Amino acid sequence: MKTWSEADLLASFLPIIQGHNRAAEEARAALAGESGREEAGRLLLGPGDDAAVLDLSGQLTVVSTDTQTENQDFRRTWPNGLTSGGYEIGWKAATQNLADIAAMGARPTSLVVSLTLPADLEANWAADFARGLTDSIRQQGALTCTVAGGDLGRGRELSLTVTVLGASDRPVTRSGASAGDQLLVAGRLGTAAAGLALLDEARLPAASLPEAALACVRDQQKPTSPLAAGLAASCRASALMDISDGLIRDASRLAEASGVSLHLEEALLAPWLPALETAAQLLAPLRPGLSPEEVALDWLLTGGENHALLATCPPGQQLEGFTRIGRVESGSGLYLDGRPLSLKGWDHFA
Repeated sequence: MKTWSEADLLASFLPIIQGHNRAAEEARAALAGESGREEAGRLLLGPGDDAAVLDLSGQLTVVSTDTQTENQDFRRTWPNGLTSGGYEIGWKAATQNLADIAAMGARPTSLVVSLTLPADLEANWAADFARGLTDSIRQQGALTCTVAGGDLGRGRELSLTVTVLGASDRPVTRSGASAGDQLLVAGRLGTAAAGLALLDEARLPAASLPEAALACVRDQQKPTSPLAAGLAASCRASALMDISDGLIRDASRLAEASGVSLHLEEALLAPWLPALETAAQLLAPLRPGLSPEEVALDWLLTGGENHALLATCPPGQQLEGFTRIGRVESGSGLYLDGRPLSLKGWDHFA
């Protein structure tokens, strides 16, 4: 196997990043022309120097960071025979960070990436990663978000950290919900968890999976977040957050931060179940004691990584792209049709 130097890697993916940044700055200029106002986050100096330079004047700056580590957050080769290459890993890295900015009602402006690469990676991995990262940014509508730079290193395991900056006139936190508010969701629920279960199941090889099951796998490997809905919600939402660790766990966090109780209604969650039916029928026989319906509902309530958005807003208001799933009341805790829900979902240290 050829040993690739840092210069080789940079030469393979910097043109991809630079092309993306040119398109992002053109989009920013067009947006400024339409709105009559210069948007914060203009990239003055990008990859190639010791640090990037951004103009963040005019709005509040929102910052988030997230790390993915091989065999903790993803596998390059899964038990069912599928792989996660540089493209899929880059796509997901962008999504989960952009979603954190959208969850504050902010507009993503720029991100930086740190890569730790083991020696056994294919020569084209870094370029595939850059393509996945930039395609994810553009195809999810963050057209003005640039890639400002980052860091490359060698290590025993594949790891990547993305830090993203956003701009907002009014960041929305998870602590603003009040009794009487509506509880709403934008985006998909449960399908990424179903996809992970399929990827991890060697008894269901990828070649045997029907299209409806493969759609869940795609939502795990290449999730999409409703970024535009988060930005649009900033003027009306009383609370907002990303569902990265599962509806129950993240709704519990919102309830605790706001000092309220949240009441989910199973009938209002029903529209998300059909997308889970095929995967549940395949996996339920391998989960003794559970029916397909129970498996699907568990994914819906506890599955993360779809990066849907959870919001509250006053009664009578509407948030574009969001669907009501319950209500906010005084008190504490989380309930489904009046029954208390125990805390479940993804825990990085469990």
